[in-house]
Amino acid sequence: MFLFLGILLVVWLSAMAVWWVLSGLLKSADFTKIKDRLTGREKKGAKAKAKAAAKPKHLLERELAGGRLVDVLKKYELLPKLQVLLDQAGLKWNPLKTIQGCCLLFIVGFLVTWLILPSAFQAFAYVVGAGFATLPILYVIRARGKRLARFEELFPESLEFVARSMRAGHAFSVSLEMIHREFQEPIAGEFRRSFEEHNLGLPLDVALQKMAKRVPSLDVHFFVSAVLLQKRTGGNLAEILDKLAYVIRERFKLRGRIRAISAHGKMTGTALTCIPIGVALLMFWVNPDYIRFFFLDEIGNYMMGAAILLQIIGYGIMRKIVAIDVN
Repeated sequence: MFLFLGILLVVWLSAMAVWWVLSGLLKSADFTKIKDRLTGREKKGAKAKAKAAAKPKHLLERELAGGRLVDVLKKYELLPKLQVLLDQAGLKWNPLKTIQGCCLLFIVGFLVTWLILPSAFQAFAYVVGAGFATLPILYVIRARGKRLARFEELFPESLEFVARSMRAGHAFSVSLEMIHREFQEPIAGEFRRSFEEHNLGLPLDVALQKMAKRVPSLDVHFFVSAVLLQKRTGGNLAEILDKLAYVIRERFKLRGRIRAISAHGKMTGTALTCIPIGVALLMFWVNPDYIRFFFLDEIGNYMMGAAILLQIIGYGIMRKIVAIDVN
């Protein structure tokens, strides 16, 4: 069993290394072809030979990454969803490589736990492996939350900046571009991207709607709706943006008050959830024979599964009670 898992790990690492090397070679080959084409040194017939010999990029990625994995991801449309999540987190990761990293962490966590734990508890290695596999996704979700929170924090000030710029005589599109020089990330990059899309020929309403999709915030949707409505009906857009910034700041104040009031309930829920876990770990360290019943006996397995399920349900209920929506 150990030999098979070791061979599987070596094969996986070898495949990842080969893919990395081939990806570098393909990128360098594409760069060379573009350079030769621009300088006029491209050989006659080279384009046709390369087109006939080279495989499409998506087929090459499918062969290198594992056809079954790619088919499963495409069947459930996981790659586009993960790409949206990575864009919202501001990470330049490849979705397919992220999934492969999750699989690799699962194998590493499973092997390490299988070798460390006694034979009676080796089934726990699957749980540890699954926990290791979720680490990249949890990191992406955490980075996404921090980035969106930072965006919402700077958003009211950016709206007031746009309003002041328009009162000073600048166009609305130019005010969006000025945000890139006056503000920090992530708000600078998002508005800069919208300005570049509009500058390259995309209609302003479409560019703003794309920004609303990239930043899933209710405040951004309000901003886009106000701009589009003013564009169709007319009105003082600077005054509208000032009032919208005021409303957003008031919502932040109310959200802070609610967060302070509900902090005690959140701490209580966390403590009540962690106490059984701490007691179980302590008993596992002090008296392993007492805990062995939950792993070896069938009734013990049912009891442990029911206890874990009830803990999750209880924690979810407590979080739902203290979660107050300000929107």
